[in-house]
Amino acid sequence: MSARAPITKNGSERLRAELERLKSTERPRIIAAIAEARAHGDLKENAEYHAAREEQSFLEGRIQALEDRLRRAIVVDEAPTGRVVIGSTVTVEIAGEEVTYTIVSSAEADPAAGRLSSASPVGAALLGAIQGADVAVRTPRGTVQYRVISVE
Repeated sequence: MSARAPITKNGSERLRAELERLKSTERPRIIAAIAEARAHGDLKENAEYHAAREEQSFLEGRIQALEDRLRRAIVVDEAPTGRVVIGSTVTVEIAGEEVTYTIVSSAEADPAAGRLSSASPVGAALLGAIQGADVAVRTPRGTVQYRVISVE
């Protein structure tokens, strides 16, 4: 069994919504596609049947993964503390440029959307920081200085 993993309330809701959609919409659609392909006759040479069964296999794997992730999830308290915690939105200054990140669990991370994993070098360095703090982050290119402008 894997370890418990922190997740934000928003992330938990997104996973639950995806799970519900897969179970209520996608699963019945695939079952109908399998039944239709089965009605076409010989299953050994029926490409539609094999494709539908493969799609069903991927769907069931995704459902199991989501259920496991939700079972292990610990929804973190996102109450304001003045410190950067999982769920915080933090604005930092890097080399004169302001950037805003939301610190999330690794399961919710999407750097392109500004959601940084708390396990990433930047996310881990920012955890616990307060407004006005200077944070040094070691990267492969050297140490980068971040100044925390605001924590929400």
